Amino acid sequence: MFANGNPFWAVVGNVAQTLFDAGTLLHRQRAAEAAFEQAAAQYRSTVITAFQNVADALYALQADAEALKAAVAAEQATKVSLDLTLTAQQLGAVNYLAVLSAQQAYRQALLTRVEAQAARLSDTIALFQALGAGWGNRPGREAADTTTPVSERQP
Repeated sequence: MFANGNPFWAVVGNVAQTLFDAGTLLHRQRAAEAAFEQAAAQYRSTVITAFQNVADALYALQADAEALKAAVAAEQATKVSLDLTLTAQQLGAVNYLAVLSAQQAYRQALLTRVEAQAARLSDTIALFQALGAGWGNRPGREAADTTTPVSERQP
């Protein structure tokens, strides 16, 4: 036992070290479990946020579709009104101010429709982003070649 290089003291030292660690292993285990619980909670929060973003984008798209439908109907109605006003002017029934007013209403309705289309396209992009846009930019895929005409590109 007291010989030089005896493995007894190495074994006793290792056993004593684990016996007298003052609960270090227990505390490390508890810290690892707490870190796991924190990561799980953070993951759940991220997933819930992602679902909320998708739901918000879908709701915005629905509202945009209704707004666009109304804008198209208004544009069509003002176009009919403009056409009737132009016909009435040609027949001498209305003055030039009425034609200008009808043209202004038609142009405003046209502008409103274009704005509604832009909002719908913007919310479509927001939906793609909420769904995780970028799946087309995976590593290993070549970027789109914009300098070569489409007809000359290799498949």
